[in-house]
Amino acid sequence: MDRRLFLSLLAGTASLAWQARAVPAPPPSPRRLRLVNAHTGETFEGSYRDASGPIERVMDELCVFLRDHHSGEQTRMDVAVVDFLAAIIEAAGQNTATILSAYRTPETNEALARSTFGVAENSQHLYGRALDLHFGSKLSEAMTAARAMKRGGVGWYPHSSFIHIDSGPVRNWDLGEDGLGSLLFDGRQISFSTKGELLINGPGRVIVGGGKAPLVLRGRVPVTVQQRLGRLRQLARAELVARRH
Repeated sequence: MDRRLFLSLLAGTASLAWQARAVPAPPPSPRRLRLVNAHTGETFEGSYRDASGPIERVMDELCVFLRDHHSGEQTRMDVAVVDFLAAIIEAAGQNTATILSAYRTPETNEALARSTFGVAENSQHLYGRALDLHFGSKLSEAMTAARAMKRGGVGWYPHSSFIHIDSGPVRNWDLGEDGLGSLLFDGRQISFSTKGELLINGPGRVIVGGGKAPLVLRGRVPVTVQQRLGRLRQLARAELVARRH
């Protein structure tokens, strides 16, 4: 187990039989969106669904709007993640959202994975199934509402002021200035104590330390990239221990 496998859990692409699946959502009613792209300055406003389902012409426009802003390339966006976004906007009492990242080409994602902590090599962004969003003062409320829906992955980045959503398996994680704080996956929460110990909270019990794996970072807050990656490797081992208990 290493950083790549653990990040695949964040990406929702690990091939595990016990993966939590999204709760099927009822057929969406006609939906209207107001979006701003933080990098291009472009805006999108309109109904992308009617009583018959997704409107192909408008979905094509959304695919252009949600393109990789680094390369200009686009892909077919998964309507499920667009529906997820619309539901969050409504639940948070907002009328708009700011898009920070949508589709990424393999080249863009690889470059980000080399330079940015927490970017998964096989990200859902590669498949048009993920969005990074900002909701202004309603960001925390939007995150809470998104997790309650159990419609996919929800990553919380409070210090960077955005949330990640995707239409992959249900999983929640927090990523702050100190690195990965916790991961909730298949009913198990994996996190660090204030002493640097890894805690795996399973049904009815808590496993501390994860057996033979060296799961303590000497109680220090990780400040370097190497220390943060060390925590990811520790969490990967802890996830393996959690599955065995």
